[in-house]
Amino acid sequence: MAGEMHGTAGAEEAGSVAEAAPRPQTLMLTFLGNYVLGSGNCVYSGSVIEVFGRAGVGEHATRSTLTRMVNRGLLQRRRQGRRMYFGLTERAAAILRDGEDRVWKRGAVNDDWDGTWTLLAFSLPESSQRQRHDLRSRLTWAGFGPLIGGLWIAPGHADVGAITGDPELGPYVSVFRSTADPATDIDAMVHDTWDLATPARGYRAFLDRWSAFADGAPAPGLDELAVKLLLLTEWLQIVRADPHLPVRHLPADWPAAAAEAVFRRADARVDARARAQAEALLETLPLQG
Repeated sequence: MAGEMHGTAGAEEAGSVAEAAPRPQTLMLTFLGNYVLGSGNCVYSGSVIEVFGRAGVGEHATRSTLTRMVNRGLLQRRRQGRRMYFGLTERAAAILRDGEDRVWKRGAVNDDWDGTWTLLAFSLPESSQRQRHDLRSRLTWAGFGPLIGGLWIAPGHADVGAITGDPELGPYVSVFRSTADPATDIDAMVHDTWDLATPARGYRAFLDRWSAFADGAPAPGLDELAVKLLLLTEWLQIVRADPHLPVRHLPADWPAAAAEAVFRRADARVDARARAQAEALLETLPLQG
């Protein structure tokens, strides 16, 4: 890759790029979201194996990941002769579109909050342990935090249509849009309601790992396609763990903006060549024959 290593410290930091080791399924979702989503195509398993080999994932792990994702309803198979191709299901496409929105549209910094909140109250029977766990997981994914008991809160107009429209959950939830009374200490509420330490650690670790590369240092032993997959996978994991709270109510040293700037510089270094490499490597067929 282009660029030269700048001293010993730069070599150590750039080398850390190669140490990023996301789970194969997480890496697979990044790959599919970047190169398959929206194409209407499915991709030959041998192509996927070659791409993942560049990122340090072996053939056995790649094949196992593809099989597990079929079993989980995230991928569908299409056979052509002796070759097996894999394409996205609607469930997987929805997950990937959400990730695409968080990275490229919404961004990591919520600096245009209008002062409104979405409140969701729920009351499920004691026997509904599975549904309660599912609801809490979905609320956390959507950026909600537990304000008190069965009352959860998220900044802005959070989209809860999938929850209210779920026949198992919808009858037990009520949703309100509101603003806080001036006497409410929103800074304190934010710190009490959400885990801020986890996303902050994620952003700072990302800065440690990628800053040197974003500023021109090479990534030893990795080509642009491998770097693109590792970079985007790590960034997606971080922004998905971030409830996207209003920046005016976060600590002054909140690292999201600095980390996002590094992400965009690093991505700009590799995107064009990574896309060209993917187009040369991937063998595809229309998902519907």
